[in-house]
Amino acid sequence: MNNERQPLYVQVQEHLKQLIAERKLKPNEKIPTEKELMEQFNVSRITVANALAEMAKEGRIYRIPGRGSFVSEAQPNNETTSDLEKHEETRTSTRSANLIGLVIPTLEDFFAIKIIQGIRKALEKQNYHLAIVITDNSKEKEEEVILQLIEKGAKGLIIFPVDAETYNEEILALKMNKFPFVLIDRYLPGVETHVVSSDSYLGSELAVNHLWNLGHRNIAICSDSPLPTMSVSDRISGYMEALRKREALINPSLILTEFNIDYSKIDEKDPLYRYLKNNIATAIITLNARLGLYIKSLALKMNLKVPDDLSIVTFDDPIPFYDDIGGFTHVNQFETEMGRKSVEILLKVIENPEFYQNHYEKVMIKPELVVKNSTVAL
Repeated sequence: MNNERQPLYVQVQEHLKQLIAERKLKPNEKIPTEKELMEQFNVSRITVANALAEMAKEGRIYRIPGRGSFVSEAQPNNETTSDLEKHEETRTSTRSANLIGLVIPTLEDFFAIKIIQGIRKALEKQNYHLAIVITDNSKEKEEEVILQLIEKGAKGLIIFPVDAETYNEEILALKMNKFPFVLIDRYLPGVETHVVSSDSYLGSELAVNHLWNLGHRNIAICSDSPLPTMSVSDRISGYMEALRKREALINPSLILTEFNIDYSKIDEKDPLYRYLKNNIATAIITLNARLGLYIKSLALKMNLKVPDDLSIVTFDDPIPFYDDIGGFTHVNQFETEMGRKSVEILLKVIENPEFYQNHYEKVMIKPELVVKNSTVAL
């Protein structure tokens, strides 16, 4: 094979294998660092990490945290490997081969929990193990945990991308290196990947239509993240299109996307508190469930009744297990099904990588509106 046509991580592997075979790298000798290999081959860190993870899985190298990677004494097909070592290599390889990583920003709402439930149940049926890593909505941490999961031998990744102004380069590197992964909830515009999401555009249309039919005309839409994501963008686009279909004017003062919310306190200095105090909107659509609960708390603090004084529609159900205390009208995105479907696609990619390198599956799940007690006719 022409070296230029080999995947980059394979080129790194072949180089190291040759050095080991020629004994330029001897048993227990430290191999070049990730940084050195990145510079030598002009590749990303994830390419190097992928190459080293495969070599560790094969038993050609071993790793010592904080010190680096070293040449194994017994190389594959070397008869000096003891039966115990062979058993341990097989056991470790099997465990790693059955590992799937989930990279997710937070576990602070039922939306994330339900996605995980769907993923875990689907993987258990196929005898795979799930490793969950929380990124705290940090792009830098997201990059780190992607590399860590690959180094641990994960067979594939399901990634819920963080809110960010730019793409995570490590996600792009996964695509370049043909590493199996599926995005969930959010997609990267202009980048072909496997993705499972809800139809956010339709979800907003359902919410607007419901409120309009109840007589509301001043309908606000609110996000708690000032950073753009495609799911937020699609929801706002759906909101505006629903109003256009009603031949209603788009009022910029009803589109609230510039707020940084401090959920730890209910404060009269909060710009959302002041906004609600001005009675600009009679109804509000929140782009996540947690924000819906927060706005209801703000309303109660200023003696506004929900839904009599303010109707609220949330994306996802903030309190799915407590209908007896009055549920929220919400857009059901079928999160459990999103999780299950992401596993289905990922395992197909793992089992048939050559086909799915150029055939991308994009699944958009149709949401539905569930009417409960947080909305009322004017």
